[in-house]
Amino acid sequence: MGLCIAQEYERAIVFRLGRYAGQRGPGLYWIIPFIERRITVDMRTKTVELEQQETITKDSVTIKVNAVLWFRVLSPEKAIIKVANFNEAVYQLSVTALRNVIGQHQLDEVLKSRQEINATLQQLVDAATEPWGVQIEMVEIKDVEIPESMQRAMAREAEAIREKRARIIKAEAELEASLKLTQGAKQMESSPMALELRRMQMLSEIGIDNNTTTVVLIPSEFTNLARSFAQNQSGTTVS
Repeated sequence: MGLCIAQEYERAIVFRLGRYAGQRGPGLYWIIPFIERRITVDMRTKTVELEQQETITKDSVTIKVNAVLWFRVLSPEKAIIKVANFNEAVYQLSVTALRNVIGQHQLDEVLKSRQEINATLQQLVDAATEPWGVQIEMVEIKDVEIPESMQRAMAREAEAIREKRARIIKAEAELEASLKLTQGAKQMESSPMALELRRMQMLSEIGIDNNTTTVVLIPSEFTNLARSFAQNQSGTTVS
């Protein structure tokens, strides 16, 4: 009888004797039997998984990449009239764009800057599908597979970087320690008593071990200084 029903998320594109006659739905609508023909379009967001693509990065590394694409139809009449099969067209365009975008980036950028690559890929595909009435909502790189030889090379590189960082930290610590020692030596240079006390402290630290025998040579300057200090305290001459 020509009575049809379109769901809330569906729109019907009606053709009358081969010409576009309008859009119907959602809900109950009627078409003229044998005169009009309808094509129903799903307006919901669709998820498309792009199959794994083997491509070459800008620095000539062969990798395998797969991604996930989300899109929805904004203009059902364009999606039906402008392109033969918009689902297949969006898929093929996304696969081609993925290979092209990966080829413009180096391997490190592909691994570290996925958000930027996803945004670039989304803008590129969305601009191409706009005349079809299709909006690309989001594109996400799902997985990046690197050759085993490249994984070993990256592991060696990471180990070398960590070793370099450790050596730099050790050198900075030694430099800071030498500066402190130089500063302390300058202060002790102005006070012989402080220098001798520091030496005594070092001797006490050495003598912690009971199996250590320490022979101490006390300079005459230190004994003279001690004698002078004792004379000042007692007011008598020390023989």
